[in-house]
Amino acid sequence: MPSPALDNEPQHTTRPPSHPAPGPSKTALGAWIALLVLLGAELMDLLDQSVVLTALPAIQESTGAGPAAVQWLTTGYSLPVAVGLVTGGRLGDLHGRRRMLLVGTVVFTAASLLCGLATGPGLLVGARMLQGVAVALMIPQVLATLHVTFEGQDRSRAFGLYGAVLSLSSVLGPMMGGLLTEADLFGLSWRPIFLVNVPVGLAVLFLGRRFVPESTVRKADRLDLTGMLLSALAVVLIVFPLGEGHLHHWPLWCFAMLAAGLLALGVFLRHQQRKQNNAPLVPLSLFRGRQFSGGTAAQLMHGLLCGLFFMTWTLYLQRGLGMSPFHAALAFVLLSLGELAGATLAAKSGGRFARRLPQAGALVAAASMAAYGLQAAVGQAGLTLPAMTAPVVLIGFGLGMVGGPLADLSLARVPHENAGAASGLFNTAIHLGIALGTALTALVFFATTGGSPDAGLHRDAFITVLWWAGSLLTLMWALMFFLPKHTKHQAG
Repeated sequence: MPSPALDNEPQHTTRPPSHPAPGPSKTALGAWIALLVLLGAELMDLLDQSVVLTALPAIQESTGAGPAAVQWLTTGYSLPVAVGLVTGGRLGDLHGRRRMLLVGTVVFTAASLLCGLATGPGLLVGARMLQGVAVALMIPQVLATLHVTFEGQDRSRAFGLYGAVLSLSSVLGPMMGGLLTEADLFGLSWRPIFLVNVPVGLAVLFLGRRFVPESTVRKADRLDLTGMLLSALAVVLIVFPLGEGHLHHWPLWCFAMLAAGLLALGVFLRHQQRKQNNAPLVPLSLFRGRQFSGGTAAQLMHGLLCGLFFMTWTLYLQRGLGMSPFHAALAFVLLSLGELAGATLAAKSGGRFARRLPQAGALVAAASMAAYGLQAAVGQAGLTLPAMTAPVVLIGFGLGMVGGPLADLSLARVPHENAGAASGLFNTAIHLGIALGTALTALVFFATTGGSPDAGLHRDAFITVLWWAGSLLTLMWALMFFLPKHTKHQAG
């Protein structure tokens, strides 16, 4: 990759000057350092979504946080992320993707310091919300910068590594939260789970300014403020009741908010239709491309799967099988090892298999879910961790083959001037899917358990979840037929 793409001066172009390279050894070292910086920022963002989970009891004890405050330690982080991703992506398009990445990193690092210094639940929840705002600025710039910086096989390898980061973060977060809290470094209890972001954030700032290439739209139009407000309103009205409804037994106000959210979404889409020739927040032309539409729909299913499976799996392991938290964590390690293997295969393939690789991953994961369901039904209370190793690792292996290639192929034909908006929409899909999946647990899992601690009910409910998860993976496989069968460098 030529050195101008790595220069510190902003390149106000729709496409940084770069060329396909046959392999990483022939790609400029600075580009791969930039990739590590981008993946480091992504990992930092993703870890903080889940790192707090295993530290919640210690946080509640030391700050006196009540149940509502504890719940908002996660909701207060995820809601601003879901609300701001589209706007954050568009800001990167218009004002510089590296600039927005660095601004978001500054805010995220400061918010993490505030989290670590917080003495009461109010300040801690406020700092978590500030972290979420920062993440909404940061995350879209990662995918958008990868999209406009790398080409050919280098692009597929970069997105494969991105998929590996996605896979690792789902397990590393809870593990880090538990280990750092248990270690009680310098008598700080849970606080290091946030303070560790400070040196990492400073490293991202220093290296990002030096190595990450700048890219913007050639003509920077004004941000569509009306569209931004309408999109934020629609997301809040849809995501909030989905996340809160099952906790309150689905009162009438949840359905009223959902209806209002769908109405706000309709008004937003109508507004965007009128703005298409005047700097819209969301270029609707993106959805005319079948691979972006199909890929984003598959990403929505991916999020729905994650929201449904991981929470119920934890409850199944500990309440259904009577495992200790440590042994349940080992099960997550097995899954993450499989995910890492699948993501590594995706990265090494260099995009040679195009849609066939993530489709194969979806089928492997679906078949393994079915095998796990049969094993759980036969084994009942006697199912042990060694016995479930094979299906669990294979589930992870299949999922690891999906994340990176799905992002790569979905964004492959997006015009560079719309990379940020497309990245924001793609990331919003998985967050909305997670909210939908969490809401679906009330119907699929908790409707069976009924809040009872009975182990048999938890086992029966989880077997039902596995069949739902297999169906979602099959639907993902079908949606991925909209992705290209061949890549450009493969055809060449």
